[in-house]
Amino acid sequence: MDVAALITWVITALGGFYMLGAWIQRGGIRQQQTGTSRLPAPVVFGHFALAAIGLVVWIIYIVADKGALAWTSFGLLLPVALLGFVMLARWIPVHRDRATAGAAAAAAGPGDEGGVPAERHFPVPVVLAHGLLAVATLVLVLLTALGVGGS
Repeated sequence: MDVAALITWVITALGGFYMLGAWIQRGGIRQQQTGTSRLPAPVVFGHFALAAIGLVVWIIYIVADKGALAWTSFGLLLPVALLGFVMLARWIPVHRDRATAGAAAAAAGPGDEGGVPAERHFPVPVVLAHGLLAVATLVLVLLTALGVGGS
């Protein structure tokens, strides 16, 4: 089960990297100053940093097989999940306003997003897969830490 958690975690991270890259490329950091982006940079980068640290701890757990490391990874995943839910809640209205944002982006010139939040460009399938795999990862890490399924 520990390797299954690693696989789901890595796939989840790939989706997260894609969205982080899209957010940065579309000006998400710059938009913090103008208030265009609904995703606060500390939340975005906190989510990323805690998830990455947790993944490293999980890899060390797989190598060392120390239960405390499994629980540490799980403990790191809890604020990651909370920050993820915060970002999801702030992304949903941006996604719902896609018709207005699409018209503004079409009217904008190259390099000018016309006030469209950077997170508007997240593909829905990537957001959904990232969230579902994150839940699966959290459950697998918890079950492994509890000793369900052996290690």
